[in-house]
Amino acid sequence: MDDLKKLGADILALPKDYPFYLSRTLDLDEAKQRWADQRSIQFARYKEKVVLQITGNYFAAYAAEKMDSDQRSRETFLRIAEPILKAAVARFQNNTSVQAYALEISHHVLGKVGGIAVERPENLVIILPQAAAIRLATANDDRARQAALRQGEVFINAKPAIIWLSAEDSQMAEQTSPQDPPPAAQSATSSSGEVVPPASGQDTSTLPSPVHLPTLKPVQPSEPPAPPRDTSPESLTRMQSSYQGVIDQLVKALDSQAHFVGYVAPTMIAFRKEAYLEFSLTTALPASAAGSRYKIAALAFDEHIAHLVRPVASYFKGNLDFDGIAFSTTVHLQGKSSSPQGNEAVEFFFPTAALRCYETYECTGQQLIDRGSVLINGERVSLELQTAEAGVQ
Repeated sequence: MDDLKKLGADILALPKDYPFYLSRTLDLDEAKQRWADQRSIQFARYKEKVVLQITGNYFAAYAAEKMDSDQRSRETFLRIAEPILKAAVARFQNNTSVQAYALEISHHVLGKVGGIAVERPENLVIILPQAAAIRLATANDDRARQAALRQGEVFINAKPAIIWLSAEDSQMAEQTSPQDPPPAAQSATSSSGEVVPPASGQDTSTLPSPVHLPTLKPVQPSEPPAPPRDTSPESLTRMQSSYQGVIDQLVKALDSQAHFVGYVAPTMIAFRKEAYLEFSLTTALPASAAGSRYKIAALAFDEHIAHLVRPVASYFKGNLDFDGIAFSTTVHLQGKSSSPQGNEAVEFFFPTAALRCYETYECTGQQLIDRGSVLINGERVSLELQTAEAGVQ
């Protein structure tokens, strides 16, 4: 159990391009993920082998028109699955009870259906025997890594697949042979995915009750998905009207601290199919803050926005009719010209669940940012506060 806890801490400490959560349930939206059970590292049984199973949701969203399923799975493997595998191997390579590793990771795909933009989950499963996982973790070149990876099984939405570590290898494979799954993956299609009894004489007294790998069968949601938020102009106007009295009180009370833009009233807007109440601000930083746009955005959060989150959130209690609060600020450096050139426009979108977490001191500022979205000059970015302020990002 101590090793499982330490592995969980290792995984959460990994550098990430987008938020990743350990989770017992795949395909959760990020707002629900904050409150979901995150104890998802466990022992399981697959094809009579004891495997270390790691399940999680990776909130990267890939454009379907730019990346096919092979490219998406490669990107998720390289950016999150392989680092997790290496962390797991480092902890369990000498544990003879662990015969394989099973990773289940959900990412998101952006596409269009009937001309309407939609976002859907895509589930990647990687099962790698212990020996192959060790070879992958210790390989010195891509050819050795690819060979180790081919000794395992890969599924995308429960269908056998192959992860090619380079686009060149993928193209060469398509040219030389049909893209059939390796023999191990073919045999997996006939597996029921159900729990297999322990082999005769095998000691499993130290293991929790065996479970099955859920994504080897189509994932069934545990509850009906919530209906999509109505973000039509009429609906946003109704939301705005219902909270206008509270908004006016907030602006009057916090104006000197927040530096609201007088000619841009707080407005209910649509962002990623959800409704956010957006406040427009100005942020002044000392001339010493000059640096990359990431540094400026990080300092704007630490020196200004972070001090507003709790006061603003305190005005909106209970269940809300909208999904979160956004702070849109124009950052300028003191002593610089008043010209808009050189100013950075930074937007912070914080879901309600993340705001509540931060408001009660259960989340850090970095966790609040990771659970939300940050845009700099209209482009979504990943923002690591410490590295950005140190000038590394």
